[in-house]
Amino acid sequence: MSHTITRGGMRSKAALAVCGLTAATVIPLATSGSAQAAPYCGIQWGSTTKAKAASTSDTVRGVRTGRHACYDRLVIDLKGYGKSTGYHVQYVSAVRGPSGKAVPLAGGAKLQIDIHASAVSSNGTPTYSPSDPRHAANVKGYNTFRQVAYVASFEGQTTFGLGVRARLPMRVFVLQDPNGQRLVIDVAHKW
Repeated sequence: MSHTITRGGMRSKAALAVCGLTAATVIPLATSGSAQAAPYCGIQWGSTTKAKAASTSDTVRGVRTGRHACYDRLVIDLKGYGKSTGYHVQYVSAVRGPSGKAVPLAGGAKLQIDIHASAVSSNGTPTYSPSDPRHAANVKGYNTFRQVAYVASFEGQTTFGLGVRARLPMRVFVLQDPNGQRLVIDVAHKW
């Protein structure tokens, strides 16, 4: 009788040891798969198309850029006080103007920025005309931006190309201020 108890006790101990080893192996695997690292700088923008359907009588008046801790920023200044301007910003294989011709851009990825605002006044005078359209803003030394190009303005729509290091998260929004509106495009430094 003691032999049966001993044998049963050994089986129980062996079974417990196997269960313990299995649990020690499975539990860390389960938790490591479900625990994800926090997003870079809390950024959760994604890289899909950003668009807002609205048109305005505002005109493009300037372009500027800025470097921030977690992203690079492109600001397109608009003159006028029309309703919030519309835009369509997306990653593309090639930025194209109204002619359909591809615009070469530096960088591993390209953003096409179409703004529902003209760079020409109602009397035909340019409101925005950079001295070097292929380099509309100096982005030398930026983490993400590689090139900003003014492509064209045609029938109330202005197109810019933004060459970036890689396809990275981006966000787009419009700000209003006493001087008009600003279209803001932020592109994160990494995922």
